[in-house]
Amino acid sequence: MEPTKDDKLWRIAKRRASFKRSLYSYIIIIAFLWVIWWMNTGRYHGFHGTPWPIWVMLGWGIALGFQYFNAYNGSGRDLAEEEYEKLKRQQ
Repeated sequence: MEPTKDDKLWRIAKRRASFKRSLYSYIIIIAFLWVIWWMNTGRYHGFHGTPWPIWVMLGWGIALGFQYFNAYNGSGRDLAEEEYEKLKRQQ
């Protein structure tokens, strides 16, 4: 019989696994977009101006940063739990 999983740890593990999948997708797709840009623009016309893949990197990168924070920094304890513990200590 399989031991029961701790629900809180299971949710944290799922968020972290989801972040890792998103990070791998980000790396592969961004690299692919840079190759497309280089093949169509950079190779023939030089490297002047702002390359369009940078906007995709920035937008998706910001979203990935929020997902990272949620998976690793924001998952330790809930703010409500922290306030409850603080109030409990003050009594």
